[in-house]
Amino acid sequence: MNRFAAIFLTSAVGLLSCAAFATAMEPIKISSDGHGFVYAASGKPFTPWGFNYDHDGQGRLLEDYWNDEWKTVEEDFAEMKALGANVVRIHLQLGRFMETAEKPNSQALAQLTKLLELAEQQELYLDLTGLGCYHKQDIPAWYDEMDEATRWKTQAAFWSAVAETCAASPAVFCYDLMNEPVVPGGNKPQENWLGPGLGDKFFVQFITRDRADRERPDVALAWINTLVAAIRAHDKTHLITVGLVPWSLDRPGLTSGFVPAKVAGPLDFIAVHLYPKQDKQAEALETLAGFAAIGKPVVIEEMFPLACSPEQLSEFIDESKPQASGWIGFYWGKTPEEYRTGEKTIGNAITLAWLELFQKKANAPKN
Repeated sequence: MNRFAAIFLTSAVGLLSCAAFATAMEPIKISSDGHGFVYAASGKPFTPWGFNYDHDGQGRLLEDYWNDEWKTVEEDFAEMKALGANVVRIHLQLGRFMETAEKPNSQALAQLTKLLELAEQQELYLDLTGLGCYHKQDIPAWYDEMDEATRWKTQAAFWSAVAETCAASPAVFCYDLMNEPVVPGGNKPQENWLGPGLGDKFFVQFITRDRADRERPDVALAWINTLVAAIRAHDKTHLITVGLVPWSLDRPGLTSGFVPAKVAGPLDFIAVHLYPKQDKQAEALETLAGFAAIGKPVVIEEMFPLACSPEQLSEFIDESKPQASGWIGFYWGKTPEEYRTGEKTIGNAITLAWLELFQKKANAPKN
């Protein structure tokens, strides 16, 4: 792959050791006014600007190749840094990190430690999103067969192991408890733990299959408290959030049960996933304002010109600055130059336009 330019750009800072990078890297905390983020030691503002590194161009999840193709991971991190990212969102799959209901996978945790070291070398902060069940074939049968109480216990064991592994690293931006969790509505129990798929991946997950006459936000808050306690037993300082679907606000129609006003208490900031629709940026901005009204920093943790043009996404980012404190898009292992010289498809053209947009805005003030 033609990646030499990206690697050169990020290595040009000099022949510094890993220890030097780690020493220079400051942890991130919430600003004193509660509206954004700062470097913990210097107090200087920190604006998350980065990528979801959720799968590669072949659709493989990180754990599918990070053992045998570590060079690829190193190159991708260098490329993301060269494009101007300061945050990378990693999606950790439960089936790869838990051998049994209670026993973590030591090899996966060792590889996570290696990833932390790479992040420190590149001075990239990690948004560690956990409990993924993105590929059905990787979900252990014993996990699917659990009831709510035992499933939550295993999820707490996952986060306990991850937090213990990551607590000492300055490269952790945050722990994201789960990608797009949902409490089911209605009185009929859910047959499955997963929501509808997107292609071969399942990004939405139910935290219970039976609401059992409980209020949905009460279930969500109890679940959040359980996992936050598991993390805080090992890590008292790194930030905690949960990746919310935009239909989490308490409005008529479809909702997730994770009403921000009722569940945000234990969280350090709000993470919302927003994909503006063509000519409807105002609707997306109104939704964003609903999340910002909670009074905690808001990071747009997922965005992409999926349903709008790259130009309109650029406008949305600019117009979201009064409410948002950070923005995270997507990177799938190919540089802009590789898209320019590669196969000419609509998808590749959109992704190229997105990466060019990202790089341009990385060099502009975020606030």
